[in-house]
Amino acid sequence: MAFVQCTKISLAYGDRDILKEAGLRLGSGSRCALTGANGSGKSTLLKLIAGKLPADSGERSLQKGARIAYLPQSGMLHRGRTLREEAETAYEQSAALLRSLETLGRLLENARPDDEHTRGLLEEYQGLREAVEQSGYYDRSRHIPMVLSGLGFSASDLERPVEEYSGGWQMRIALAKILLERADILLLDEPTNYLDIEARSWLEDWLRSFTGGYLLVSHDRYFLDLTVNEVYELFQGSLKRYPGNYSAYERTRAGELESLVKRYEDQQETIAKAEALIRRFRYKASKAAMVQERIKMLEKLERVELPESFKRLRIAFPPAPHCGRIVLNASGLGKQYGSRRVLEGLDLLVEAGERLLVAGPNGAGKTTLLRILAGADPDFTGSLQYGTGVSPGYFSQDSAETLTSSEPALEYLEARSPTALIPRLRDMLGAFLFRGDEVYKPVRVLSGGEKSRLALLRMLLKPVNLLILDEPANHLDLSAKDILLETLQAFSGTIIFVSHDRAFMEALSTKTLELGSGPLAGRLFYGNYAYYLDRIAAGGEAALPPAPRPPEPSAAAKQRGEEKQRQARLRRLRRQEGGILQELTELEAEKKALEGELADPAVYSQAARARRVQRRLEEVDAAIALKTQAWETAAEQLAAL
Repeated sequence: MAFVQCTKISLAYGDRDILKEAGLRLGSGSRCALTGANGSGKSTLLKLIAGKLPADSGERSLQKGARIAYLPQSGMLHRGRTLREEAETAYEQSAALLRSLETLGRLLENARPDDEHTRGLLEEYQGLREAVEQSGYYDRSRHIPMVLSGLGFSASDLERPVEEYSGGWQMRIALAKILLERADILLLDEPTNYLDIEARSWLEDWLRSFTGGYLLVSHDRYFLDLTVNEVYELFQGSLKRYPGNYSAYERTRAGELESLVKRYEDQQETIAKAEALIRRFRYKASKAAMVQERIKMLEKLERVELPESFKRLRIAFPPAPHCGRIVLNASGLGKQYGSRRVLEGLDLLVEAGERLLVAGPNGAGKTTLLRILAGADPDFTGSLQYGTGVSPGYFSQDSAETLTSSEPALEYLEARSPTALIPRLRDMLGAFLFRGDEVYKPVRVLSGGEKSRLALLRMLLKPVNLLILDEPANHLDLSAKDILLETLQAFSGTIIFVSHDRAFMEALSTKTLELGSGPLAGRLFYGNYAYYLDRIAAGGEAALPPAPRPPEPSAAAKQRGEEKQRQARLRRLRRQEGGILQELTELEAEKKALEGELADPAVYSQAARARRVQRRLEEVDAAIALKTQAWETAAEQLAAL
């Protein structure tokens, strides 16, 4: 079984410990997530595991012949080939193996069959042949279009030069090549950042069928819950493993953090009292000894730190100005690019307080519709009218391109913020991942992701009552997404948005507008994204009316009853899952203790005792496998609900 193992690896940058004697093992079948606060060193750890960065100390072991593929967060550029040719480069190693195979074949044609050297060549030939077959090289003409299609490319894209693709599509190309390589271990840093919901769903299915192992960094809870069964947390240089999917990790970690928070709060109280005493008596000679004692105590104190994601900030933005009941009324909207018609005959009425999700496959016209509704694209057919007192705010995927100021980020926001919010801008920037001195970076030198976050924050500072948001959760980690979600849920105005984060869509939306991949008028569903998916699954596309009406009171009551039953099933399954995870934790602890016994000379030198420990270890391994299967069943049922 192919594997990579890191044992007691440490790495420091200056006086900051990125890793402190961390260890992990990835093998065939590993389904792992790597989590931690922004800037904790997740990307650094992936590079170290991939062998692209040396550790200061510790050991990295890779099984002979095992192959690792690594996808960075960004920065992948391709040029000089068509899309098909670029995808073919994923098989370069296989092509090299094939050339070696052909060379061996020619040598064997003239070799003596009974010669010992010939037998060695035959074994090498057979090994190379199996390696080429397993690499998928002979099936590449089928695999390449399949993977590219799954990631959102069309058949007509295959002969396009790769230089024509934007940064997000460049990363899709890089991901496609990683998947086509068929490496034994995949290290994927934010693979879903540039994928729409359809491509994410396809990648989920691909990973579930992958026979190798992988370690993922992602800020999409739903994606992680479906693709991983263990989580590694990187916190203050230490790496800790948690069995279960991401939601299970969060529940377990929350319990652990209760005692940590209590110690943190007690220590902060002690520090505050000591600092107050020092300030009060610093210049009194009679208290000098006591003051020095407190100063030394504070210097020696080992500070309790909370994870960055646990320091949840609550942000209140300007209240939405009052407006009429009708916020937006569109009739017969249409849009055409050359001969391609994107929208046709779309009618839409949006009322105050609604959270309308615009859904549909890639290329269906979601961004186009939002640009029209926001007034950013006046070139359309049909009519669009805002209601009385409506003041819109628009965040687009290319908002970052408008930020070219040389002002520091903090000063940039101060000049564009209501006076009452200026004292809280540091906290707001922190919530959007601008930490420490990063708030003083000039806007023009910020990365694309940083500019997007700044543009989103700038828009939220305006007193508006209609938010039109195109992918607002992109470039945010899970903590920042939670803060944004809570802020938007508390917003008293109206929201129209597009997102590819399923958990975000389900939590925020109250109505769903589906756009098709052709010139369709759209279909409106009077429920959130989960309700929309249920209707699609239950009735099929053709069975659904083009514009369903809100459910009658009796139907609403029935829906409430069904929701109550669903919540009861959820609570029961969560209790069951929690019990299984507790048992798994206990079994893992027992397994670790048994392995420690087997490594003890006092045990392995006694054959009978060693056999007893080994038998118990096998029983524990079997129990872990059964409990893991039970947990996966419970997790699947939870995901289905």
